[in-house]
Amino acid sequence: MPAPLLECVPNISDGRDPAVVAAVAQAFASAGAVLLDVESDRDHHRSVITIAGTPRQVVDGAVAGTRAARERIDLTKHEGAHPRMGATDVVPFVPLGDTSMDVARAAADEAAERIARELGIPTYLYGDAARRPERRDLAKVREGQFEGIRDLIGTDPARAPDFGPKAVHPTAGATAVGARFFLIAFNVNLVTRDLGVAKKIAKEIRERDGGMPGVKALGFDLAEKGWAQVSMNLVDFRKTSPIAAYDAVASRAAAAGVEVAGSELVGLIPKAACPDGFPQRVRLLAWDPDQVIETRWERRKAAGS
Repeated sequence: MPAPLLECVPNISDGRDPAVVAAVAQAFASAGAVLLDVESDRDHHRSVITIAGTPRQVVDGAVAGTRAARERIDLTKHEGAHPRMGATDVVPFVPLGDTSMDVARAAADEAAERIARELGIPTYLYGDAARRPERRDLAKVREGQFEGIRDLIGTDPARAPDFGPKAVHPTAGATAVGARFFLIAFNVNLVTRDLGVAKKIAKEIRERDGGMPGVKALGFDLAEKGWAQVSMNLVDFRKTSPIAAYDAVASRAAAAGVEVAGSELVGLIPKAACPDGFPQRVRLLAWDPDQVIETRWERRKAAGS
């Protein structure tokens, strides 16, 4: 029987220093997991790293990568568009193939405990690994970001970590570790500097405000591009696909008299979520068929990387 496989998609709080991002990405893959993808965004000042392998490979890699980020990223000097609470901000484990969510939950538990014990970074379990119902939602865990958590973690029982000290690491903050279904990070860029338009659309389409199921969305200002962005996490593409999400944003933008510049896929996507003609249908600004996770996995395994 083949060993269970897990994907791990750590997000780190650096999207501007290629040397830092490369060193941390290699550390995440240092225990034998396959490094599938690294995506950096300067405006968000954030990078999304994707590895895959056995539970042992990805857990050991998660600890090593979080250590490397702790050594290189200082949140007291960090400013970016994306909310953040840690140098390694989130570490989700995702079942691949026939692997059960129980395997992902066990990996999250072990990684969270080790990051806290070995690195002195408080950790919070979220998603399907959450031990408190309110912590299933990552946004609730990260509420207040680094500075807010720093001020409350030692005094508010609701903000106490699941593992580790009741004080953030001075420069590396705190880390959320979770288990979840495959998440698709998908952004739609608007030809406007009016951030209010993007924020209004994000609020209308996200599930928590009565919008589309499985959609989390925020509005961001992309200063370097001169655009506003509706940034989405599609937490269950079976409920809301990228195409449906794109259509929802595009129709609201048109109603506001704003043109869509195109969309961005951050990281990888399952084959089931990108039917024929998908890149053209959502006006992807860049597309590589190798972004399909099944294709990437097979190629990297065949190459021995």
